[in-house]
Amino acid sequence: MQRMRRRGGLPVAFGGLFSGSRQFRISELTGTTTNSLRGLAVIPGNGLGGKVLTTSRPISVADYPASRAISHEYDAAVGAEGLRSMLAVPVVVRGRVRGVLYGALRQPLMLGDRALSAAVEAARELERVLAGRDEAERLLTVARRQPPPVEPPPVEETDPAVWEEVREAHGDLRALAHRVTDLQLRDEILTVCSRLARASSGRGRERERGSGVELSPREVDVLACVASGATNSAAAERLGLRPETVKSYLRSSMRKLGAHTRLHAVVEARRAGLLP
Repeated sequence: MQRMRRRGGLPVAFGGLFSGSRQFRISELTGTTTNSLRGLAVIPGNGLGGKVLTTSRPISVADYPASRAISHEYDAAVGAEGLRSMLAVPVVVRGRVRGVLYGALRQPLMLGDRALSAAVEAARELERVLAGRDEAERLLTVARRQPPPVEPPPVEETDPAVWEEVREAHGDLRALAHRVTDLQLRDEILTVCSRLARASSGRGRERERGSGVELSPREVDVLACVASGATNSAAAERLGLRPETVKSYLRSSMRKLGAHTRLHAVVEARRAGLLP
């Protein structure tokens, strides 16, 4: 919201997401002076936001109270905040509208491309976050339904394709975890990742005990990317880090593991039960 205000020159920004019902409530506000909009339930088809919900496209009005392009169920709340010119942009994830972001002025002026572009960019950023969270929850649900065995068979006795799929899922989970804003969910995802690594990386209890090596979460993230064949640049893009930062984490993990090459570090991390 703050970036949307700065980039678009919008003194007021607010919005909300669906929580499972046919309506959403405005829950996030910045730049407002009253609480008239907080908690307001927006129904598809009603008002500016409701029209955006039904059309799935951005809409703006130069003077909200006088506009004939929208219905006016929410005039009292909008008027109490003193808003006139408004725009609304849908947040769409996989073809489904998940919420709406608004920007507003207190003067009846036509909002230009700068404001609309800033609102659309903010919506796209939120869409990427929600898509990442959805995928993390999906993978976490799969992991919960299929808990790893306590005593897995040796890797050599198992179909290599199966282990590659496990390792790929493990890397995807770790990468997605750091894009999840819910800290409790993030910790739960990383805990499942650790279970997968411990259960699938060793030959019985000998490896379950580990080697005493401790790596930071980001060091494990980088090694998981390296294990999948990613270059430093690819790992940086996947994890949202700088390539130099990836190199630093890789050097640190190699030192802790007593490894001299990237591949050696991956092998030692698997022996220590840190990677599947």
